[in-house]
Amino acid sequence: MKSRSKALVAGMATFGIIASLAACTSGGGATGKVELRVATFPPGADAAAYEAFAVQEAQFEKLNPDIDIVGMEYLWTGPTFAVQLAGGTLPDVFTVPFTDTKTLLENGQLMDVTKEVSDLGYADKFNPIILDGVKDGDGNIYGFPRQAYAMGLHYNRELFEAAGLDPDSPPTTWDEVRADAKAIADATGKAGFMTMTTGNTGGWQLTAQTVAHGGRTVIDNADGTFTAQLDNPGTTAAVDFLKAARWEDNSMGSNFLLDWTGINQEFAAGNIGMYTSGSDVYTALVRDFSLDPDVYGLTVVPTDGEDPGTLGGGDVAVMSPAIDDATKAAGVKWIDWYYMQKLLNKDAAITDAEALVASDQAVGTPVLPVLDKATYDQQQEWLAPYVNVPRDQMQGFFDGIFDQKPVAESKGKTQQVYALLDTVIQTVLTDQNADVDALLKKANTDAQALLDSK
Repeated sequence: MKSRSKALVAGMATFGIIASLAACTSGGGATGKVELRVATFPPGADAAAYEAFAVQEAQFEKLNPDIDIVGMEYLWTGPTFAVQLAGGTLPDVFTVPFTDTKTLLENGQLMDVTKEVSDLGYADKFNPIILDGVKDGDGNIYGFPRQAYAMGLHYNRELFEAAGLDPDSPPTTWDEVRADAKAIADATGKAGFMTMTTGNTGGWQLTAQTVAHGGRTVIDNADGTFTAQLDNPGTTAAVDFLKAARWEDNSMGSNFLLDWTGINQEFAAGNIGMYTSGSDVYTALVRDFSLDPDVYGLTVVPTDGEDPGTLGGGDVAVMSPAIDDATKAAGVKWIDWYYMQKLLNKDAAITDAEALVASDQAVGTPVLPVLDKATYDQQQEWLAPYVNVPRDQMQGFFDGIFDQKPVAESKGKTQQVYALLDTVIQTVLTDQNADVDALLKKANTDAQALLDSK
């Protein structure tokens, strides 16, 4: 199959296995077409995902016969992204989290697409708060916000039933999460609750859990500076919860080194009862990790404290400033067609949904709109006949998410701060005598030093 073989070969180049492909220049090839390398899926995605992509690739190339799409396997991770970007092994079109766009554009590592977004005519349809995240101080735009999410509590309905719990009544407080996690662990021997711990994802989820407890780890000051407060009561409460679940309840299993991929694999395999992550992860769980949809459940993350909320995020479709003009023009066409038109245009939305459904891919995964509400509501009407995800098993999320206060991730040395919090979580989960207050105080001091550095 063209798409899958191209993606696999290009994906190996991404990780430096095939140096010759990584050294190729973008632009016109021997065929005279513009070769455009685009991000597809993380390594390990199932064949159905590539079947869907092959349909979409063929549709685009039919409309744009002068462009040759080359799919590349791609997974953004904080520790490796800068190396791949500097080494030229990233696709021409790829995605980055909202939290990193400001730093990347300030470092000159993203392509300016101000004119292109303006010419396409929908700049004013973006949520202005989200669009601001891809602008510099002069108002220039460096990417296309393409999806957003809120944090959710994902749970395994089968493990709930095995523990005598009602999967249609998921926990609504952190005390209930702890009690249900212990019940699952006692009844099944599985981890009743687990959290990410490595590759900066531990800090990401601890920040999400902090927000849910009413705290904030970093304050974005109005003057462009940042103040660390990793030792706030919300973070302390979140870490204390993990420590109690681990050492008092023995409900967190035995594998304490899990990143985004690892925890999704374990959850899909039925080894974890509950964990927190973005509301949009269902698609990857089914597509990339072979989750049985019947066992999946989603609800909102419980909240408490004085100013609780739900951490939000998302990603942006971007291009490297190193590509030539022809590749940039092709990249804009691809981004507009592949990512944006299905949010804006009825025919494009239906075509995309039909391709996904034909390949047993998810339509209707819970996300937050990056465009204005009227545009989002219209798109949801177009998609309604094609929704194939178990939305009744996600009712807790749909019922509660719009009652929660959305909180954006801090843009101050985000990944570096997350890395500091990784260490806190790993220590607490592997050292029964860990001093939570001392760990957070040191992390806070180290975070402030990072935030104060240029």
